[in-house]
Amino acid sequence: MSASRRDFMKLVGAGAMLAPLATLYSRAAIGAPAFGPGFGPLEPALPLNTHELMSYRVDGSIAFDYRNLPLISLPKDFRYWVVSWIGQTMSDGSRVPGDHDGMAAFKGPDGMTILVRNHELSNREAKFGDNAGVVVPDHLKYDTWCNGGTTTLVLDENGHLVRDFASLGGTNNNCAGGLTPWGTWLTCEENVSLPSGTASGYQKRHGYVFEVPANATGPVMAEPIVAMGRFNHEATANDPATGIVYQTEDRGDSCFYRYIPDVPGKLLAGGKLQALKLRDYPAADTKSGFLGFLNQPLACEWVDIDTVDPDTDTVRYEAHAKGAAKFSRGEGVWYGDGKVYFVCSNGGDIGKGQVWAYDPAGDSVTLIVESTDANLLEAPDNLTVGPDGRLYLYEDGSGGDNIVGVNSKGELFIVSENVIGNGSEFCGGCFSHNGRFMFVNMQSPGLTLVIEGPWRKGQA
Repeated sequence: MSASRRDFMKLVGAGAMLAPLATLYSRAAIGAPAFGPGFGPLEPALPLNTHELMSYRVDGSIAFDYRNLPLISLPKDFRYWVVSWIGQTMSDGSRVPGDHDGMAAFKGPDGMTILVRNHELSNREAKFGDNAGVVVPDHLKYDTWCNGGTTTLVLDENGHLVRDFASLGGTNNNCAGGLTPWGTWLTCEENVSLPSGTASGYQKRHGYVFEVPANATGPVMAEPIVAMGRFNHEATANDPATGIVYQTEDRGDSCFYRYIPDVPGKLLAGGKLQALKLRDYPAADTKSGFLGFLNQPLACEWVDIDTVDPDTDTVRYEAHAKGAAKFSRGEGVWYGDGKVYFVCSNGGDIGKGQVWAYDPAGDSVTLIVESTDANLLEAPDNLTVGPDGRLYLYEDGSGGDNIVGVNSKGELFIVSENVIGNGSEFCGGCFSHNGRFMFVNMQSPGLTLVIEGPWRKGQA
């Protein structure tokens, strides 16, 4: 990361209409100096289990050796360890697959934490010579040609691994997803491939959402939730009051969707898919030109999607034709304190990222963050709301890959930097039920970290 980012940061916008980011709307000063104190200065840190961090290829050669190397930087009073990494043998006898991505944490029995983790693997993509990917029995796979899916990790109350296993397989490019109030993980395919008609290609249509119970003790049947739409899915967030599922789409002209299930909590039973429309600005393209609306709620309407499972990637085109708003590369989305926060990773006048907040109660959406300097904030991707009430953004940019917090004063602060120097993004960030741990993935080479610290402290 550049020195300018360490020394000075700007925030364009910030906030939410109510807690947890309660005061942000009153602070919106475009380009105002806002380098927040956060948790203090950062220093490179060794993982507590640094002596273990070596992995091997399928042929037995060394894939990587991170022993005695700091992987990330952290503030004082924080520490971390790597709880799972690519190539390890899991409890079910298979290897930890690669391309770690979206993830969620669930409260387990006896103070344990259950993590359900995506693997963004496509068809026969090989990692360190291993093209098996997520290994589950063929009869449970969605598409036997694909090796993406999810794995499940059970951690004890101190954040150490008890058991891990493959939990869903045969899916394609599982990028992100979202947790549900009824204790499941929705894993999303960021791919809309069609069957090839041959034995050496895709056997099924792709572009769907699948559900994985957090309490599963082994692999589950992969069943696509077709009514949620077939498109380039990224992530989901659930409104616990209504059971409505909000969805993002990773396209330059994507839409922001909601799925209203016929029976809350029973997504496979069917429902209605809709896309967000700005009531006073039909067919708006929000990628640029919206700084003038910073922190101003914009009234919404929702348009019905009639063809939810098209043969081609046209769900968003139907939405556009009905006046739905375009968002540039919708990625992470998270529900917190009555709001649905979502990221447009290359939105904004300079194309370096926006964060929006949808208010279901008021049926309005508000631009709350927009980067005006790539040195200060670049390509926020995943996001979550922390136990301290602050937003945490996980960058996937070319100039640096960092965990960036946003406090209630509209200030940005760096929580962690990738110091391996491999350019890997942070992804899948989430917190334990008691706020003690942040869990996060480094996609390359494929590491899951547990970061322990005073997450509830600092300036909210």
